[in-house]
Amino acid sequence: MITHTGGCHCGRVRFEVIAPAKLQVSECNCSICSKAGYLHLVVPADRFNLLSGRESLTTYGFNTHTAKHGFCSVCGIKSFYVPRSHPDGFSVNVRCLDPGTVEEMSIEHFNGREWEKQYPNGRGEYTQ
Repeated sequence: MITHTGGCHCGRVRFEVIAPAKLQVSECNCSICSKAGYLHLVVPADRFNLLSGRESLTTYGFNTHTAKHGFCSVCGIKSFYVPRSHPDGFSVNVRCLDPGTVEEMSIEHFNGREWEKQYPNGRGEYTQ
């Protein structure tokens, strides 16, 4: 496990996440993820740390309003959020990580359009 850093486009929101150098991420086809090009790295809350920018975050919720989609209110980038599948963790957008720490990345496709079929118990398990 190593520490990756990242943030939004304007730099106001900065975070760090502890994860392997070789990442296994998900590409979801739901309405919000597919439009944003979001690549998910889901980690437990104790492996995520918001370094700066809490005051710049604004939250968007839709459908069940369970997921807390945090966007930078200045540049509009969603670099992480609290997903419905893992309300006790974070999904980090791998595209928002700083260069230099990711050695390799494999992408698994996820059918988020049929979310309930993917998570019949309402929750996912951490894989990394």
